[in-house]
Amino acid sequence: MSHSPFIQSIQRNMRLNGYSLRSEKTYLIWIRRFIRFNKMRHPSEMGADEVTKFLTYLASDAEVSINTQKVALNALSFLYNKFLNQPLGELPFNRANKPRNLPTVLTLHDIRLILDALTGRDRLIFSLLYGSGLRITECLRLRIKDIDLDRHIVTVRDGKGGKDRTTILSSSLDAVLREQIAHAIKVQQADNEKGFGPSLPYQLAKKYPQSIKQSNWMFLFPSSGISTHPVTGEICRHHLHDSVPRKALKRVLTEVGLSHKLISCHTFRHSFATHLLASGRDIRTVQDLLGHSDVKTTQIYTHVLGMHFSGTLSPLEMM
Repeated sequence: MSHSPFIQSIQRNMRLNGYSLRSEKTYLIWIRRFIRFNKMRHPSEMGADEVTKFLTYLASDAEVSINTQKVALNALSFLYNKFLNQPLGELPFNRANKPRNLPTVLTLHDIRLILDALTGRDRLIFSLLYGSGLRITECLRLRIKDIDLDRHIVTVRDGKGGKDRTTILSSSLDAVLREQIAHAIKVQQADNEKGFGPSLPYQLAKKYPQSIKQSNWMFLFPSSGISTHPVTGEICRHHLHDSVPRKALKRVLTEVGLSHKLISCHTFRHSFATHLLASGRDIRTVQDLLGHSDVKTTQIYTHVLGMHFSGTLSPLEMM
């Protein structure tokens, strides 16, 4: 997709400042939508008033969810506060109040059914989503150095909100992880012989050009094809695209008779949290493992379990 010179300059700025490609794509969508809402006026000619009206429109007319409005706000805050250097200050916009739906959670039986129907790499991916509570993008962006088989820890780098965190790693995955690591290194070595390697953050690749030959920087789940680096334009191998496990999940759900349920890759993360709480784990521990900055986000899983009314009997029981 071609962009205007203004959008291209924002894109370059985000890439040079280390924003993820997913954040870049999302922010640019909202910035373009804001510009269209204001009849193609240049953002530098607008400010807090226009941003307030746009965010209020999203809540009042578009009826977006709270999280969607927050993403739009983050995109426009970046545009004005960091890119244009025109601080917005306090914005008196109407807050979205569309409630978040309770997440779908799988039973242990369903988890087993799905994992047993998956094989090889796909089974490992979904085992990590459920066993470690990872988001699909976090899982696919794992590099070999992020897997600690001795301490059974997974390190998530630059997760949602730009935060790093560690989470648990099941010892039952040791053997298959060793196989996957060996496969990834083999792919890297073949790439190195051709003069390229895994894609790296721009500044790292510039400072340490030999990193592409170090196995710890190789993606655990490398893509089957090569591509060009979005900043440098050099040939490299990225991680597996998230459409691959999504398609595998869709196929398996049909095979095991669960296609009628609203199950996505994220459902396995929801199930991880809910099952830990159901087994008696402290909510603060689950919050840390999930990487939530606010415990209120984690508390939604207590509603899934019915823990928020724990100990309350139905009046029918009192008869």
